[in-house]
Amino acid sequence: MRRLARIGVSLAGVLAALGLAACGSDESGSDEASGSNLPQGSEPVNLDPADFTTQIDNPYWPMTPGSVWVYRETDAEGAMMRVEVTVTSKTKRIANGVEARVVHDLVTEKGHPVENTYDWYAQDSDGNLWYMGEDTKEYENGKVASTAGSWEAGVDGAQPGIALPADPKPGQSYRQEYYAGEAEDNGEIVSLDEQAEVPAGHYQPALMTRDTTPVEPTVLEFKFYARGVGPVLELTASGGSDRDELISYHHGDAAG
Repeated sequence: MRRLARIGVSLAGVLAALGLAACGSDESGSDEASGSNLPQGSEPVNLDPADFTTQIDNPYWPMTPGSVWVYRETDAEGAMMRVEVTVTSKTKRIANGVEARVVHDLVTEKGHPVENTYDWYAQDSDGNLWYMGEDTKEYENGKVASTAGSWEAGVDGAQPGIALPADPKPGQSYRQEYYAGEAEDNGEIVSLDEQAEVPAGHYQPALMTRDTTPVEPTVLEFKFYARGVGPVLELTASGGSDRDELISYHHGDAAG
C-alpha cells in the first residue's frame, strides 16, 4: 500500500518528522534490527531461502491469508479511488530462491480498474518483513497502459528490501526496494507513539515512517501502521497531496 494520507494525525509527530527531514543524517552505515543489518541503497544482499517463511506475523503488518484491507484514496484534484489489498493463499518462488506470500492490490475508480498489482512478501527468522517485488499493471480506458515499476528480486540487478523491521526503533533507516531507476524507495522509522483516526477507527499508538525515493526526490510520504492491523493511513507531504485512509479491515482465518 503506497498511497495514503492524513486524518487525525498527531501534529507533534509530523513536526518532529519534518525536523528529521530538514536535518537528515550523516551516517551511511546499516542500522541494526534483531541482530541483523538492514539493507541500504543499492547494496546487494545474499539471502538464505531456508531463513524465510510465508507465515507473516510481524505485529505491525500481519499477513494472514484471507485478510483484506479497504482504503479510500483521494488525490489533489478530489478524485476518489477504492484500494483493496488482499492476502492470498498463493505463494511465489522468487528468482533469488525465497518463497514469498502473494498479496493482491487492486485500485479502482467508479468500478473501473486503475492499477492491478501482485506484491510479494516474506519474513525472515528475526521477524523482519521483506519486500521481494511486484507485478504491476496500470490501466487507461480499461486497457493495460503501463507495467512500469514491476520488478523481482534477483532479476536484472533488483534487490529486495525491508517493508517493516522486526524491532522498529526511531531513527532506523532501510531500503524498501531497489531496481535502478524504477523502484528505489527508502524508509525511516520516525516514532512508535503516534495516533491516526480514520473511518475504520482510532489507532493509538501507531508506528510512523518517513518514506522517500531518489527516483522522485521531491516526494515525501508519511505512513502509519497499527499493531495487529497493518497500514491505516498515508499522507503525501511533498510531491502531491494524496491521502489514503483505512475504511475496513477483515482479519483472515486461512492457514495459507
